[in-house]
Amino acid sequence: MAIAALPLSLGFGVASGLGARAGLITAVLAGGLAAVLGGARLQITGPSGVIAVVLAPVAAARGTSAVLVTGLLAGAVLLAFSLAGADRYLRWVPAPVVKGCVLGAAAVIIAQQIPAGLGRTVPHGEAVAAAAAGAVGGFLRDPDWPALAVALATLAISLLGPRLRPAVPFPLLAVAAATAVAECARLPLPRIGHLRTGLPAPSPDFLVPSEVFGLVPGALTLAALIALESLMGAAAADAMSGTERHDGRRVLFGQGVANLAVPFFGGVAATGTMCRTALNVRSGAVSQLAALANAAALAVVLLAAAPLASAVPLAALAGVLIATATRMIDIGSLRALSRVGRGQAAIAALTATLTLAVDLVTAVCTGMVLAMALALRTLTATSRVEHVRVPAQRTPLPEGTPPAPASSEAQIAVHHLAGPLLFTTADRVLGPVMLPSPARAVVLDLSRVTGLDSTAILLLAEVIDHHRRRDAVVHLSGVCEAHRVHLGALGVLAKLPPPGTPFATASEAVAQARAHLHALAPSPQDEPATRPLP
Repeated sequence: MAIAALPLSLGFGVASGLGARAGLITAVLAGGLAAVLGGARLQITGPSGVIAVVLAPVAAARGTSAVLVTGLLAGAVLLAFSLAGADRYLRWVPAPVVKGCVLGAAAVIIAQQIPAGLGRTVPHGEAVAAAAAGAVGGFLRDPDWPALAVALATLAISLLGPRLRPAVPFPLLAVAAATAVAECARLPLPRIGHLRTGLPAPSPDFLVPSEVFGLVPGALTLAALIALESLMGAAAADAMSGTERHDGRRVLFGQGVANLAVPFFGGVAATGTMCRTALNVRSGAVSQLAALANAAALAVVLLAAAPLASAVPLAALAGVLIATATRMIDIGSLRALSRVGRGQAAIAALTATLTLAVDLVTAVCTGMVLAMALALRTLTATSRVEHVRVPAQRTPLPEGTPPAPASSEAQIAVHHLAGPLLFTTADRVLGPVMLPSPARAVVLDLSRVTGLDSTAILLLAEVIDHHRRRDAVVHLSGVCEAHRVHLGALGVLAKLPPPGTPFATASEAVAQARAHLHALAPSPQDEPATRPLP
């Protein structure tokens, strides 16, 4: 397991902006703490691509201290999530937003690694898309064929090798082979050792509230992504093992403690990884000892083989990370979203685009807002009203005698409201109920109303006032207890005739309306008739 995790830990450490050594520190320390304290025994914790996408812009804009402080804040938020039992709420994040984030993160990783794969350096703080385009332009003007060859070779081996022999650590073999070739041939390729690999510590400047406050949005996004990826990875491990069942609260607690600890040792933020966890389960792991052994093996590499790791060409790591990002893209899930509806696919596509073009925080916030708007639109589309007229009186007819047509004035208008009555639907549903009507009694049946907000309640009061002004009696029916409380609080029930309370069913309301109209002006000539309202 450690053999497969080594190149990913190195690569994601570099991608996060703190260096390869920071990635190894994270894999060792966070992996061990999460294995001991977490609630998923088979999960492997370490640096990941999604985390690197969040931290790389922070490192470029504010420096390494900001990356460490962001990890500290994220760890504190994860502990708060654990204490609040937020694991059951994080599952509410819409699938299109999650899929869009993963797709966008994969695109960012690929864009980040294109310059290294082409033998180019990236100006400090430049956007990843612009840097990738600039690297391609620079390569066309002055090609660096050795770097491209190394990147393509490691990419091909990392993608094709696991399909043939899944148990063989082809990414590590590809990196080792590329390093050996580069050393033997003395290829002038940028190496990991050329980057800063020390152990940075949080700067005192970032411990003042004004500086920390600016890192809070990124830390919140980072914590949410760590929680989501860790919980999804734990659930996947349960499904693959068939016998495990993770504890969501403890998963978040373990991730929180791990992310609070690693910044003090110069490590980047960590999360429960999906692919390394899956490989751990498929390798036969049955307890957290496998994760501890993985952390111990990486610790040996960190302490004893750091000079060898520093000789790895950046182009080789670029090939491995591009292959990893490619495998992050779940084509089947994206196709399924497109079949569900264009709105779902559009949210995923927009989230991915904003992740690449702007940043992950903006992408997640925009995706959540659009997903909620789409959900509200889908929900309110079920709102409707059915109009029916029933006779004000019923009198028996001699057998064989057809009923005479009833006049409009002899009818009771019954309006069956259905679905959620919210600010988005109230006017569309209740507007037709206020149209001119000669009916002397009106019944508003709310038995099929699933939601009622203050806007709809106030409009319902206007409907009642409208019919009362034309001397029609109004009754409510089918009001549930929760809606009854809100209707009473906003004065709707006070507008009803005695006894001033809704009826249980529309039939009871119609019977009361008939009795009321009969007391006012009995009309025994009226015959039964039922016809829809125009």
